[in-house]
Amino acid sequence: REKQVMKLENCMSAKSNMYELPSRQAQLTALPNNQEFDVLIVGGGATCLDCALDAVTRNKLPFAVFRDDFSSGTSSRSTKLIHGGVRYLQKAIVKLDYEQVKMVYFPFNCTFSTACERWWQLPYHWAEIKMYDLVAGSQILELFPMLKRDKLLGAIVYSDGQHDDARMNLAIALTAARYRAAIANYTEVVHLLKRADPQMGTERVCGVRCRDVITGQEFDVRAKCVINATGPFTDALRKMDDQKNPNIYQPSAGVHIVIPGYYSPDNMGLLDPATSDGRVIFFLPWEKITISGTTDTTSAPMSKVTMT
Repeated sequence: REKQVMKLENCMSAKSNMYELPSRQAQLTALPNNQEFDVLIVGGGATCLDCALDAVTRNKLPFAVFRDDFSSGTSSRSTKLIHGGVRYLQKAIVKLDYEQVKMVYFPFNCTFSTACERWWQLPYHWAEIKMYDLVAGSQILELFPMLKRDKLLGAIVYSDGQHDDARMNLAIALTAARYRAAIANYTEVVHLLKRADPQMGTERVCGVRCRDVITGQEFDVRAKCVINATGPFTDALRKMDDQKNPNIYQPSAGVHIVIPGYYSPDNMGLLDPATSDGRVIFFLPWEKITISGTTDTTSAPMSKVTMT
């Protein structure tokens, strides 16, 4: 009986340890001096942290580093949509491109039907739905009174998914940490570590030199594999390997404007698929305010984003 009790206590202890999240300082202090990680991921967004979670759940030893806070970049600057791909569908129809159709999915699709038990109900309900479509224009003006009344014929309602991108990214990071993945924010990559590869006759990346942005302390982290998941800063990390590497990433600038919540109801957004300058624009409710955007223009390569 005593052995069974001890075994049960050990299981409960292991289970409780699963839910104990180490602090950032504890993560850095526990870094082995000479041990080699299976994979090192540079970046702090959903791609980086998902790689860390995927690796650790495959019984690998990952380490994820980022020079800023997690989700401080692209992974918290989205339109907050799990986008089903309305624009992909539009391109598929206009350009007769079947590949665009493959990119469309419906995360929260809900279709309603009306059961008819008598033959006369079919034309009756058909006419009823058509009348509903005709009055949709007045209903959309009640929801979005800033729309121009002239030339407004009606409105179409469809469903799409909405989520908290930054919160989801942090959930991935915390899950990876619970599985004992090493993650550290405010840890900047200074330069890459290399070693000779006798088979290829060249040098290969075997780790990175890191700097703790908070304390200024520098240390080496070695890994069998290094993943570049830095998003718009992809080329900056690639040039640490070789300054002659050509740019392969074209950054784009997307701007969202935060406006008062009365511009959209709490449970419905507005999509304009063809603005005067050819863009698609959304008005979306988000935490008692309205997000309007987004722009999509090319920009020069960046080493760091500064919010103004």
